[in-house]
Amino acid sequence: MQTFTDLMRLKPLSDDRFEAPIAPEPSDRMFGGQFLAQCLRAAQMTLPGDREVHSLHAYFLRPGDVELPSEIQVDRVRDGRGFSSRMVAAHQQGKEMFRMLTSFQVPAAGLQYTDGDMGAAPEPESVAMTYNAFTEAATPDLEGPWPGAARPVDIRYINVPNAPPGEPVTEPQRMWMRIDETLSDDQHLHDSGMAYLADTTLVDHILLPHGKRWQDPAYDGASLDHAMWFHRRCRADEWLLYHQNVETTAGERGLASGRFFNRQGELVVSCMQEGLMR
Repeated sequence: MQTFTDLMRLKPLSDDRFEAPIAPEPSDRMFGGQFLAQCLRAAQMTLPGDREVHSLHAYFLRPGDVELPSEIQVDRVRDGRGFSSRMVAAHQQGKEMFRMLTSFQVPAAGLQYTDGDMGAAPEPESVAMTYNAFTEAATPDLEGPWPGAARPVDIRYINVPNAPPGEPVTEPQRMWMRIDETLSDDQHLHDSGMAYLADTTLVDHILLPHGKRWQDPAYDGASLDHAMWFHRRCRADEWLLYHQNVETTAGERGLASGRFFNRQGELVVSCMQEGLMR
């Protein structure tokens, strides 16, 4: 099984260009979190000093091919005294698949406040239902293992959306998740890991308020964009609670929000994602 660390081993080419490894899963399209993580990793490799990501805004332009490597081009937009900006584009066979603008900051102390907390939650070790097991059980016509099971993540559902099809599910979706390997202490690697995790399950849930499920073969969905804000340092290989809400759906699109909390209850990352739902 390909590890997350393997996926982040980009090959430098020239002029801030990198080649990224292919996806580990036998699927018809690349997992969006791989574009997010690999492009963030490429941007990190062009930074001066110890700057860390504090936000990113990305667009998924075309479905990625899991059998092709991606060529990533980084544009050094600006390097200031405390902040750096990078524009990143991923291409396959000459076509642009993904574009991201991301900003980095020299770590600094400051005032701290969070609106709300993560609420009560069982310990992750006590949660038995995994995302892979639920997806396979909810997809009766699946031939063989679910392709996403090859991703290097461990996800445990706190409140499984197992209501019968046709019955709306409007409660927030909550789950524990982490990168399924021990990572080095490189904070850049953990930040890329958070980008990988953030795209996992978030856009799946925009169908739930309509009584539909993402495993339904009649549903054709895709990620359109993704935004993330990194508030506090965290380790992507330690358990994090991902609290997700469906904000609204309209125009064949759905908007979902997500908040990552560490086990101490601190909000570490926030994200928003819009997805296509047809």
